[in-house]
Amino acid sequence: MGTEQTHRLGEGGTIDRSRPVEFTVDGAPVTGYAGDTIASALLANGRTRVGDSIYLSRPRGVLSAGVDEPNAYVRVHGEHDESMLPATTVEITEGMEVTLLTGIGVLDQRPDPAEYDTMNIHTDVAVVGSGPAGLAAARAAAATGARVVLFEQDHELGGSLLADPTETVEGVPAAEWVATVRAELDAAPEVMVLTRTTVFGSYDSNYLMALEKRGQQFGGAARPGVSRQRVWHVNAGRVVLATGALERQVVFADNDRPGVMLASAVHAYLGRYAVLPGQRAVVFTTNDSAYAVAHALQSAGAEVTVVDARDEQVASAARDAAVAAGLTVRSGSAVIGTEGDDREAVASVWVSAIDTDGVPTGEAEQVDADLVALSGGWSPTVHLHSQRQGPIVWDDALAGFVPAEPVADQFVVGALTGTYWTDGCVTEGTAAGTAAADTSADAGAAAAVAVPAEERAARAGTTRQLWIVPGREEGYHHHVVDPQRDQTAADVLRATGSGMRSVEHIKRYTSIGTGADQGKVGGVSTIGILTAALAGDVAGRDGGRLTPGDIGTTTFRAPFTPVAFGALAGRCRGDLFDVARTTAAHPWHVAHGAEFEDVGQWKRPWYYPQDGEDMDAAVARECRAARENVAFMDASTLGKIEIRGVDAPEFLNRIYTNAFLKLATGKGRYGVMCTPDGMVFDDGVSLRLADDRYFMTTTTGGAAKVLDWLEEWSQTEWPELDVTFTSVTEQWATTAVVGPRSREVIAAIAPDLDVSQEGFGFMEFRETVLASGIPARICRITFSGELAFEVNVATWYGLKVWEDIAAAGADLGITPYGTETMHVLRAEKAYPIVGQDTDGTVTPQDLGMDWVVSKTKDFIGKRSYQRVSHTEGVRKQLVSVLPVDRSLRLPEGAQLVETDALGDYDGQGLPATPIPMLGHVTSSYHSQALERGFGLALVKDGRNRVGDTVLASFGGQFAEVVIEEPVIYDKEGARRDG
Repeated sequence: MGTEQTHRLGEGGTIDRSRPVEFTVDGAPVTGYAGDTIASALLANGRTRVGDSIYLSRPRGVLSAGVDEPNAYVRVHGEHDESMLPATTVEITEGMEVTLLTGIGVLDQRPDPAEYDTMNIHTDVAVVGSGPAGLAAARAAAATGARVVLFEQDHELGGSLLADPTETVEGVPAAEWVATVRAELDAAPEVMVLTRTTVFGSYDSNYLMALEKRGQQFGGAARPGVSRQRVWHVNAGRVVLATGALERQVVFADNDRPGVMLASAVHAYLGRYAVLPGQRAVVFTTNDSAYAVAHALQSAGAEVTVVDARDEQVASAARDAAVAAGLTVRSGSAVIGTEGDDREAVASVWVSAIDTDGVPTGEAEQVDADLVALSGGWSPTVHLHSQRQGPIVWDDALAGFVPAEPVADQFVVGALTGTYWTDGCVTEGTAAGTAAADTSADAGAAAAVAVPAEERAARAGTTRQLWIVPGREEGYHHHVVDPQRDQTAADVLRATGSGMRSVEHIKRYTSIGTGADQGKVGGVSTIGILTAALAGDVAGRDGGRLTPGDIGTTTFRAPFTPVAFGALAGRCRGDLFDVARTTAAHPWHVAHGAEFEDVGQWKRPWYYPQDGEDMDAAVARECRAARENVAFMDASTLGKIEIRGVDAPEFLNRIYTNAFLKLATGKGRYGVMCTPDGMVFDDGVSLRLADDRYFMTTTTGGAAKVLDWLEEWSQTEWPELDVTFTSVTEQWATTAVVGPRSREVIAAIAPDLDVSQEGFGFMEFRETVLASGIPARICRITFSGELAFEVNVATWYGLKVWEDIAAAGADLGITPYGTETMHVLRAEKAYPIVGQDTDGTVTPQDLGMDWVVSKTKDFIGKRSYQRVSHTEGVRKQLVSVLPVDRSLRLPEGAQLVETDALGDYDGQGLPATPIPMLGHVTSSYHSQALERGFGLALVKDGRNRVGDTVLASFGGQFAEVVIEEPVIYDKEGARRDG
């Protein structure tokens, strides 16, 4: 059963009166129309109170009509409840169930069944905002044939034009103009218009992030196949910011009652939603803009009194027109307080004349009113501009912070620049849109002067910078600055009284601007109050009058409006939260009983237990096969990056510690890359495929960070080098064939290949065609110290080639082995694993790999080796440690101490004094070849302590271990060539 819309006007607005919508708020039925928000429907039904404040439990009503709403927050129930949604932005749907909140939301503990996704796009021009400036910019850019994306956070285009049906644009009614431009944009093949999409972040190089609300948003199930929300990642050549401006308040006593609204919000509810928020209105303004609201209220049948803070001597054509239209105007006056009715909503206001300091003079008059339409001036929405480190300045004529100048390849237009009239917005938008689509160097300069600054000031008129008005009683405890946080002017003054001067400190001292609206209502008001409070103590930068520009603003950070974690996660949740990556041969591994471990999201075979075998037995068998016969391993997970460009050799020469400039085509080389402080970052083998083309391998877990590392140095430090990088990890499947009989297996699968020592040397590779007809790249590389080959094929052939290798070695007893066996084999040869045997404090020299560090060429980190910390003192060095008890396997991470460091400590409780640590065990295994436990460790001055006995501490136990040379098996390296 619907309700009577007592405050709905009989005609007008953009709502669809043919489609009534019934929903509930706090269990009570409410009726609205399609196109309404929760807030406009409540106001149409005469509901002004939307809850109580978060801390003081003061009654609150709708203040705004957009994303700056600090009071009206709701919880919308459905398959997954959403909390802390501004009622001013949530469109109503049939059957929606809404609960009004008191400033604190409740997280739904049920799983969210809706889908969220992500889209990545490139565009020539991105336009943010669809008011007159944004629409004009998009139209102009589209006319050039450029790719254009227009973002609008509302569900309708038009921006400020939606609030004023009497407005004309380029000689036609605003609604008709908007519809015409929309039709042109829809018809343009390279244009995308995204409504319900908020650009919430602006980053370097015109990278934007936006949130689109799509599908069935609230009160029901998402439409099948349509995500509920989508995060857009946008790379734009040029950006036009047409984000408009937010109206601000004047702070007076009891300014937070239901019925106190921003004048622009009243205008929107009247013009767009055909809702009359009150019958007896007081329009309190410091500028000309609110007079249009006064006329609209009068036309809707309300009794209107205008209270203008400006003295009559201040010229104002808008005020003169209002007087001529029969409006009551009280100049040089202010609303200094409100009184409430039995519902605590506004019932009357106190009006008083004020002096030049804003202090009431004479007797205050009580005026009946159920609505206060408040305008303390305008604050351009500089958030996205500021996120890009765009400078902002205080414009005293406009009484607002505006962009000082655009950042590279961005244009600021419309109300964002202080251009507050429609024709000026269209002029600026057209110039910016044309310039944004024009890549010539002087295009931006031409657009920047489309509307001269002096014209902006002249058209805006005079705004009195009135921030706060004393009330009828002493104190400012009911002068609310931030309604969402219940922060008052008294809180600001208490902060200044405590010595605070920075607005950043005030924000944190009071919590102003830390709510969901992020200071959109109270931010500039706080700065204004600070300006007034400190005027007698602090002079302006030029020694004159202190202005808000001297105080400065808080930092604007993303997101511009709240974004759900579910949207940011997109599809990366549930089974896709940490996606398991599998190699081409994964089905074979599963079929043959492999146990798996996760390495850098990959499912890697850990070991292959046979009947009755535990892990130790399986690994021992696999080790024997690799050392004594032939074994094979899936190495497809190694990171792979193809590097191309004329300067690729020079680039790698700078990245790696050893030389790559003269590496011959057809050969590979092991390399180490370091950070600028000389510490090992990653390692791997790179093959030279051609003069300008390399194939780099990285550690499995380091693939992504290495690619980022290469891009960072290429783009920021050496942009002059001609070099590009492409991740090809998933394009190649790699099988390592290892052991003394590995040549026999390779010869069987690649009969055209000479696999002899003389015909196929170590660190060489050959392009060949296998017996199966599959093209392959075969390399002589080893990570076991044994004779080994790596067979690389396109991923879609990976399983087939793996099975062919298994068949070719079947008669030889070829054995698959996993990562645990790989670790044992490489540790016996002291081949380090970055991230396990290193921790960000280890240099190549610490690993005993001085041979890999060039003494002649420059590379990243080289200068660090001249630092005192590298040349003097004792550094930890990689060594092997052999437990005296040969059966003992040391826990990785076990600490190493001197044998006499324990003193009288009996091993019980805590020692009397801290025990100095010599180092720690980084890797620990059982060696099948040596039939004993062993480990690798980082030990202070380790290479000079070979032969020493120290203690390993673990689990409250101590065990003697002997420090030895890092390589414990095949120290001469004879087994590498078979």
